[in-house]
Amino acid sequence: MSFKYKQVIAVRTDLKMSKGKIAVQTAHGSVSAYVKTKKRYPDWADNWLSEGQKKITVKISSEEEIHKLAEVARKANIPYAVINDAGLTQLPPGTTTVIGIGPSREELINKISEDLTLL
Repeated sequence: MSFKYKQVIAVRTDLKMSKGKIAVQTAHGSVSAYVKTKKRYPDWADNWLSEGQKKITVKISSEEEIHKLAEVARKANIPYAVINDAGLTQLPPGTTTVIGIGPSREELINKISEDLTLL
């Protein structure tokens, strides 16, 4: 199958989150970015859903990198969501953990994520 849309979720590896914590934070990032995309570009969101919701998860090493990715996405007019943890388990409240970007056209997402390593 050929995909035209995808989403990227970048996870901070410097926090040393457990696998379960990473799973939950990436889910928050994916859903939150999807909701923003659905409001702004409903056709992108609908096409992504109908194609099977392609997503990639990549590594980043700092909160600063999340903010850099957010700025790149903002300049590209791609919806994104920065996730800050509630602090109920492993992390202090307000810790920035992931950024979800898109879904968007694959070529636009690739411009943002092509230099990042898969998680």
